[in-house]
Amino acid sequence: MVVACHCKECQKLSTSAFSITAMVDAKSVVFRGEMKHWQRSADSGNTSAAKFCPTCGNRIYHYNPTEPDKIKLKPSNLADTRVIQPVAHVWVSEKQDWFEIPAGVKVFSKQP
Repeated sequence: MVVACHCKECQKLSTSAFSITAMVDAKSVVFRGEMKHWQRSADSGNTSAAKFCPTCGNRIYHYNPTEPDKIKLKPSNLADTRVIQPVAHVWVSEKQDWFEIPAGVKVFSKQP
């Protein structure tokens, strides 16, 4: 499942109107090379953690440390980005006014 998040934190992360995330099973992805760790407290009280490339700084994925079997892959890092077709837009309460959400996708004011 690919989701576009419009929260202010994701806008800062992506330096754009939203950030794209693909929810995947951690066992279905193999990573190579060293990654660095970052984390913050989310509005929900959960911890939002991330792994990123120590060379270029790109975030590779996010995860909740209490649910390590699920990762939130940043699919813009994939060689083939044709799979990036969001089925939902979340945190649209913080969406940039100029961005029009495409018809036919689910929309959530905050985190579903």
